[in-house]
Amino acid sequence: MGSQGRSGPPGNGGPGEGEGGEARKLQEGRVARGKRRKGKGKGKARAGQGGRGSGTEGKPGPQTAKEAAGPGADAGARACPREEAEGGGSVEEGARGIVKGVEGSAGAGKEAQGREYGKKEEWRVRARRREGARPGRAQGRGGQAWADIAGPRVAMAAAAREEEEEAAARQSAARPAAGPALWRLPEELLLLICSYLDMRALGRLAQVCRWLRRFTSCDLLWRRIARASLNSGFTRLGTDLMTSVPVKERVKVSQNWRLGRCREGILLKWRCRQMPWMQLEDDSLYISQANFILAYQFRPDGASLNRRPLGVFAGHDEDVCHFVLANSHIVSAGGDGKIGVHKIHSTFTVKYSAHEQEVNCVDCKGGIIVSGSRDRTAKVWPLASGRLGQCLHTIQTEDRVWSIAISPLLSSFVTGTACCGHFSPLRIWDLNSGQLMTHLGSDFPPGAGVLDVMYESPFTLLSCGYDTYVRYWDLRTSVRKCVMEWEEPHDSTLYCLQTDGNHLLATGSSYYGVVRLWDRRQRACLHAFPLTSTPLSSPVYCLRLTTKHLYAALSYNLHVLDFQNP
Repeated sequence: MGSQGRSGPPGNGGPGEGEGGEARKLQEGRVARGKRRKGKGKGKARAGQGGRGSGTEGKPGPQTAKEAAGPGADAGARACPREEAEGGGSVEEGARGIVKGVEGSAGAGKEAQGREYGKKEEWRVRARRREGARPGRAQGRGGQAWADIAGPRVAMAAAAREEEEEAAARQSAARPAAGPALWRLPEELLLLICSYLDMRALGRLAQVCRWLRRFTSCDLLWRRIARASLNSGFTRLGTDLMTSVPVKERVKVSQNWRLGRCREGILLKWRCRQMPWMQLEDDSLYISQANFILAYQFRPDGASLNRRPLGVFAGHDEDVCHFVLANSHIVSAGGDGKIGVHKIHSTFTVKYSAHEQEVNCVDCKGGIIVSGSRDRTAKVWPLASGRLGQCLHTIQTEDRVWSIAISPLLSSFVTGTACCGHFSPLRIWDLNSGQLMTHLGSDFPPGAGVLDVMYESPFTLLSCGYDTYVRYWDLRTSVRKCVMEWEEPHDSTLYCLQTDGNHLLATGSSYYGVVRLWDRRQRACLHAFPLTSTPLSSPVYCLRLTTKHLYAALSYNLHVLDFQNP
């Protein structure tokens, strides 16, 4: 019967008892592994059904042998058709078939090994899926124990997946291993090479990969481009005024200034006609309305204001003509001939009589106040609290003073007058002695009064006024002739001007609220923005700008030009 296997005489090289014992051990090892894998109860049940013979040692069925041996079992079965045809067999026969199958699979070559490896991988994936599904069947016998074991495994697998994702993200941001040899150069040398690229080339380079996108966002690559752009936060000497904002972002906004792309809005309106003046400080806007100065806070977009003012500063009996911010103080000049000094963060306010007529202009730097009036005088005052109202110098200008500015060196100041005499409307005075130092220009026509003047550096300044010209002066070259001048195309009086300290120049005209943008490297106007229509024609009394916005104060409202979100 099937309990005795076929055997040859010992010592003849045939499959004897030793070979049968080895096969038996192999079969027992498979059964034990099956028990550990499938559980104690199921393992015993399947072990009882594993044999096919009628003896005490059952022969494994054909399906079991194939599962155990893989692709080699089929080859073994094909090699021994006679043994497979018999109804019963011993363990030795099954082992002999397995050995032959293994030998056949070994001779199959790399292709068979690949198929076997693929099937093993598929079995492992299925086993992992079954393990992942086990905790859901925790109601059975021993389910809670399995959940206690599988839970940490699932958590560990999730943590491993997160680590792999983080590593992939770091790899994407890291320098690419493949590609041109140029990208394998030291980063300092690569920065030097890319610094010669223009804006368009850097933008295209940033589209190659994530690492190059991060690399081309470096501020060093954009500094040269930003210094040649309009209103990018760099002065003519290369000083960065906005270190907290990436240079690349500023260059993007600068293109809107160059192309004139902006969105117009109105921040404030007034019921009656005003002559407002304004100043900017951080995220606050200070603007004069009648005899008050109001402080507003910008919203995060910079193109709108909180409607409720932060503070109101009063003290003048008539309209505020001009004011400046200095050392946490507001120094104001009023039509009542008085100067007011207000502390921004307190209620401290002092006003004193300064001139016999209205005070048209005022400036304050380094603890010194200078004022100019319609009474044809300019005066110097201290800002110290114990000496407020004590005049240091009184200068007879022999003409009405419309504008005034202190030099950054705190050694002199310039006055702009109405040009009604036989002398230049621009004169520079010594701040310590009050003596006249020099005249600027010699060809001003009568009535070419200077309405606004500002120092850009200790040796350069800008002026504009009734003669419709903006003039740029350099005291190191000549005081008789300006270095460059720009003419208003429509022959309108220029009330105010503002500059970014580099290439951009903005002017406000007397008709239709026209704001003009100029590139100082060119003669012609770059862009013009009319802010009022014919019935409400108004001069632009004051201009202020940041790298993203331009603010213009007119008779009836305060306008904003948003260049960040056109």
